[in-house]
Amino acid sequence: MLTINDNAPEFCIPNQDEVEICLRDLAGKWIVLYFYPKDNTPGCTTEACDFSSDNEHFEDLNGVILGVSPDSPKSHKKFIDSKNLEITLLSDEDKKTCESYGVWQEKMMCGKKYMGVVRTTYIISPEGKIAALWDNVKVRKNKTVKGEKIQILHSDEVKETLIKLQGEY
Repeated sequence: MLTINDNAPEFCIPNQDEVEICLRDLAGKWIVLYFYPKDNTPGCTTEACDFSSDNEHFEDLNGVILGVSPDSPKSHKKFIDSKNLEITLLSDEDKKTCESYGVWQEKMMCGKKYMGVVRTTYIISPEGKIAALWDNVKVRKNKTVKGEKIQILHSDEVKETLIKLQGEY
């Protein structure tokens, strides 16, 4: 698994329009690189919609949001169109980017082991370093504050962290 201050592994993979997106082409920007298991599943849809709703805020912070899964560009295009997403989704069909970021791991469901994407988010600095990371992401968490239950969105945690990181630069 990568850690803070590691160099972000290079990648060049196609987006939903089959245009190759490379990490090196995004130098100078803050990158929110989030890995998710599969298009059009409940948790992945919630996460993509939450990031999409905040896309304008991330752009104001010189940030770009990139979602990555092993799904095809065609699947990503359908997902974006059906949910009106405003973010870029990258297709890692050979799982090499997932492997280089340490998110392609053995998982277990109903007692069966299989390989899959562990939901993980990285913030990559303009210099290409891992600036923050979340693994085994819960897209939404319930928390009690002063006796009141509130819902914490992962996208909000990422945005707040990005704001904090920019204050440190």
